[in-house]
Amino acid sequence: MTLFFAAAFSAFTTFDHATVLADEAVDALAVRPDGTYVDCTLGGAGHARRVLAALGPDGHLIGFDRDAAALDVARKRLAATSSPATTTLIHAPFSRLAVELAARGITAVDGILADLGVSSPQLDVAERGFSFRHDGPLDMRMDPSTGPSAADLVATLDEAALADLIFRFGDERDARRIARAVVARRTTTPFTRTADLAEVVAAAKPTPKRRKAKGSKAAKPIHPATKTFQALRIATNGELDELDALLHAALDLLAPGGRLAVITFHSGEDRPVKQTFAAWARGPELPPAQAVYRTHGDPLVRLPHPKGVVATAAETAANPRARSARLRVAEKLP
Repeated sequence: MTLFFAAAFSAFTTFDHATVLADEAVDALAVRPDGTYVDCTLGGAGHARRVLAALGPDGHLIGFDRDAAALDVARKRLAATSSPATTTLIHAPFSRLAVELAARGITAVDGILADLGVSSPQLDVAERGFSFRHDGPLDMRMDPSTGPSAADLVATLDEAALADLIFRFGDERDARRIARAVVARRTTTPFTRTADLAEVVAAAKPTPKRRKAKGSKAAKPIHPATKTFQALRIATNGELDELDALLHAALDLLAPGGRLAVITFHSGEDRPVKQTFAAWARGPELPPAQAVYRTHGDPLVRLPHPKGVVATAAETAANPRARSARLRVAEKLP
């Protein structure tokens, strides 16, 4: 095991990741003891262990993760449970969901869960390069064995493309200013470290004003590099393309009555999930010749929680990361 993977593995085994909306997500799947369920983002197996606990000897849990370190930890944690169900773990991105299931002769499942974004252990390992708070190589790849790193993107994108990336994936209003500063600096010294990039980004942004409403506490401003790092992470891992592939495949894979549950953490993730679920709930658009009394066919899903599920005040207090989490659920109709 290389030093890189050893550090990642150590963090996952020693850091107890707080699984967001753990009970709510598993409840949303309405797990049957004899069902087949897919956890698309296995991570530290926080959700998967709860699903496994609800399965009987005829049940089947399938877990996906493209992070080899996370997969190793999940394998050990799931093996330590007393569940009689079958467990299959797959080292692959969830965009390969349909392909990997078909290769194993699985054509339908009873539930699919995806907990999007990055996990706390990934953020806490400096060598992974996800965090602006821990100096490390500017990497950000969830699977470090494939694809260009964040450093490659920062080094090769022109100013306009970099600004577009930061604005589109980070919703960063100062994207042009940041891109200009990054491009100007890289002409003399390339970016290789997270702390270095975070410093340049912070210097490029104007000082935030802390507004305080009467009788309330001033809001604590986020780190100036937060949105830029989010944007680079999403682009490096093709996260929105992954999500799009999942949404395209999931409905066909679900058995009637099966459920798709997705936990999102920012509007860029939540918007396509919300829009896709709403389109499924309306039903497919009918061609003009058939659209005499209505424009849509029969609904494909029902939405048990139309506005989604958010974390309780207690969970948010215990785990601030849960503040932005939203769980959306779609149940496939017969």
